[in-house]
Amino acid sequence: MATPTPKNAANLSWSSFGITNVGRVRRHNEDSLLERPDIGLWAVADGMGGHAAGDVASQMIVSSLGQLNGGEALTRYIDEIDDRLGEVNQQLIKKANESTRRVTIGSTVVIMLAYDRYCVYIWAGDSRLYRLRDRQLRQMTTDHSQVELYVEKGLITREQASTHPHSHMITRAVGATDDLFLDMDIQEMAQEDRYVLCSDGLPRHVTDFEIEDILSEGTSEESCQTLIDLTLERGAGDNVTAIVVDIK
Repeated sequence: MATPTPKNAANLSWSSFGITNVGRVRRHNEDSLLERPDIGLWAVADGMGGHAAGDVASQMIVSSLGQLNGGEALTRYIDEIDDRLGEVNQQLIKKANESTRRVTIGSTVVIMLAYDRYCVYIWAGDSRLYRLRDRQLRQMTTDHSQVELYVEKGLITREQASTHPHSHMITRAVGATDDLFLDMDIQEMAQEDRYVLCSDGLPRHVTDFEIEDILSEGTSEESCQTLIDLTLERGAGDNVTAIVVDIK
């Protein structure tokens, strides 16, 4: 099946730049990223389960999604992504059940699909997608996390959430339960939009205001590198991954 060019009837095209880094504290990088601008597909997966288990989970997601060819009708494309994540979910549960330790082998994931003039985003967990439009930043995804539930119920403020002791507790992930529940939304893109997919290691150290300022300047490579460098400067207690996508 022919791979479509990343140029469409709406005269939109896209390019990207991504980086993943182990950080300053962890010994293993459990983050994985996928960059496929040729088919308008990007993903960040943040593994959990400890050492190799987290590596395996995030890499399985990226490897499976990386086998997609594009060229499908949009609904079929989304179904393919959903099917692949469902298959990985079952494989991870099987792997965990076969382990001698009682451990969940899973991964958060955030996916961006650029199709015609639309941006489709799919996620589970607290890896995020942001959009910069007209120099204003918007978080497109909502974290599937315990602290996000606390914020929604008014138990803590948004500012308190970042330092709350339950900030690492997520409520959804690929590999966490037999039934995988993904959130999905779709928005129209516009020329000069800039998106960033990231693992939670980034917003733990860099505020939304800083992300907005950084994304407002430079190329996708420069902005991505600045985001990672700032995270590392501030201690990078977790792995950190970012992909900056420019819509032209």
